[in-house]
Amino acid sequence: MGRLNGKVAVITGAASGIGRATAIRFAGEGAAVVIGDLNIEGGEAAVRDCKENAGRAVFQKTDVSAEAEIKALIARAIKEFGRLDIIYNNAGIGGAVGSLEQISVEDWDKSQAVLVRGVFLGMKHAAPELRKAGGGSIISTASIAGIRGVAGLHAYCAAKAAVVNLTRSAALEFAKDKIRVNCICPGIINTPILHRNVPGMKEAMEQWMVKGQPIARAGHPEDIAGMALYLASDDSVFVTGQAMVVDGGLTVGSQFSGAGGDGMPSAIPPAGFMGPSFQG
Repeated sequence: MGRLNGKVAVITGAASGIGRATAIRFAGEGAAVVIGDLNIEGGEAAVRDCKENAGRAVFQKTDVSAEAEIKALIARAIKEFGRLDIIYNNAGIGGAVGSLEQISVEDWDKSQAVLVRGVFLGMKHAAPELRKAGGGSIISTASIAGIRGVAGLHAYCAAKAAVVNLTRSAALEFAKDKIRVNCICPGIINTPILHRNVPGMKEAMEQWMVKGQPIARAGHPEDIAGMALYLASDDSVFVTGQAMVVDGGLTVGSQFSGAGGDGMPSAIPPAGFMGPSFQG
């Protein structure tokens, strides 16, 4: 406890899943947390969760693809808590899915706007405040899909690969300011973005994930929150430019037969666009 005492963190996409688990963990470790999300109901519930974990938190409705809203989110942190030490660019969507030849340019662009532009904007507008604080930590959610291919997820794979390399280039730029820049590459984590709140799907995914990963259990948001805490804390003071894989060993050697194989339950459509998880 207390690994983030006195620190202020902004977390996007924190109304559910990985972001929410991380907000609760950060609050319990002493950080003041600003939760940014489009999901007002979920965001306000996450604030209550943080406070119940003996932390301080506020919610700011935020579209991460809009520069003005990212600027407002950072400004809220300064207004409420007086400084910024950590930003976790976590907000995400499934985006365009299906055959590459069938993906519309509009859906491709919408995917990149959230998954890449949102990370870029978070870095851009957090950096000056982190510099004022004498340094800090920028964390972003990438994915194992950013370091390997996944059938039917072309837009997502491309975006997450961009996050990995943007992390590296930003780390080079900001090292002189004592600002660390890292990303997390989750494996298959049982969150609403995956099961889409379809009745029974969360439980089905839990059972399926046991089958093919070396660590034979489902990945949970708390697993990623633990890595985010490490990267946010002073424990990682000598770590920058890294893509930290947290996947239960999936990239070491998967026993899954591929997308849709091994009786994989799926709430992912064969084609189309997957927006925020709370929208179904």
